[in-house]
Amino acid sequence: MSALFETYTLRDVTIPNRVWMPPMCQYSAAPEGLDAGVPNDWHFAHYAARAAGGTGLIIVEATGVSPEGRISPYDLGIWNDTQVEAFRRITRFLVSQGTVPAIQLAHAGRKASTDQPWRGGAPVGPDAHGWQPVAPSAVAFADGHPVPSELTVAEIQQIVGQFADAARRALAAGFEIAEIHGAHGYLINEFLSPYSNHRADEYGGSYENRTRFALQVVDAVREVWPDDKPLFFRISATDWLEEDGWTADDTVRFAADLKTHGIDLLDVSTGGNAAGARIPVGPGYQVPFAARVKAETALPVAAVGLITDAEQAEKIIANGEADAVLLGRELLRRPSWARDAARELGGDVHVPDQYHRSV
Repeated sequence: MSALFETYTLRDVTIPNRVWMPPMCQYSAAPEGLDAGVPNDWHFAHYAARAAGGTGLIIVEATGVSPEGRISPYDLGIWNDTQVEAFRRITRFLVSQGTVPAIQLAHAGRKASTDQPWRGGAPVGPDAHGWQPVAPSAVAFADGHPVPSELTVAEIQQIVGQFADAARRALAAGFEIAEIHGAHGYLINEFLSPYSNHRADEYGGSYENRTRFALQVVDAVREVWPDDKPLFFRISATDWLEEDGWTADDTVRFAADLKTHGIDLLDVSTGGNAAGARIPVGPGYQVPFAARVKAETALPVAAVGLITDAEQAEKIIANGEADAVLLGRELLRRPSWARDAARELGGDVHVPDQYHRSV
């Protein structure tokens, strides 16, 4: 039996295989009005295709816990009941194909209010549906980006509450797993890293202070997320900076804290917080960070980063480097990657009755 196509159980949720889809923003929701942040036909078709293709777990793209938490005005949101009802259509179909539906709850922080990437992705203002970004400190992400407003302690607590409210709505929308976005230079990552967090209060300075906001969010979400359902955390394992950044050592330490606070799996990525960081991108370049967390802590991990072929993915699981693999760009290219890999590796995967002639 292929290791890649073994089932995997966390709490009371069993995922049919280890081929998972990571959050990948589509930047395709309405930017304002009653349909702002609401998933539409594009989102349904996009996720439905990957479910029909045999993907075991699909994590819906970074979904704003508030309008100001979106990366762009065109992101999905989960701050109202209209959005919840639209998500139900997607989760029902995923479940019908044997795919476990998950959602990433996110706040973009100082990297919010940017345009669609195919239009350049530059920051946008009120004249283009934009808004003033917020952050732990009044430090711009990069040249050409606005200086964000520094959050007050009261505003920080308000955002903690927004994550909890979003988790309640995600449950009502039919999601089986929630993931808290703590990576890629967005708000939680900004608090974690001394590169972006220059605060002098209880949310800045020491490791304990810089991780306080993240753990408060985890606690608030875990309190409303059912005990029988898993909770993931996505992390950037390193800022890829030689000094004054978040490091792999920090990630290993933090993984133990996250497990104590009720996180069931660490979704391990890297980078995104420092615009000028040099990242050695290549096949599987982020897998060693996941492998180290798995080796040095008791927290399960998923690996991501230019994982493209079946044999490569199989070795990652079989060698114990990760408990699952997340295929991003490759699933955009090949929605039925899981079915193709199962054929190559001799694994079993769900095939819709309508596609029986493809077996």
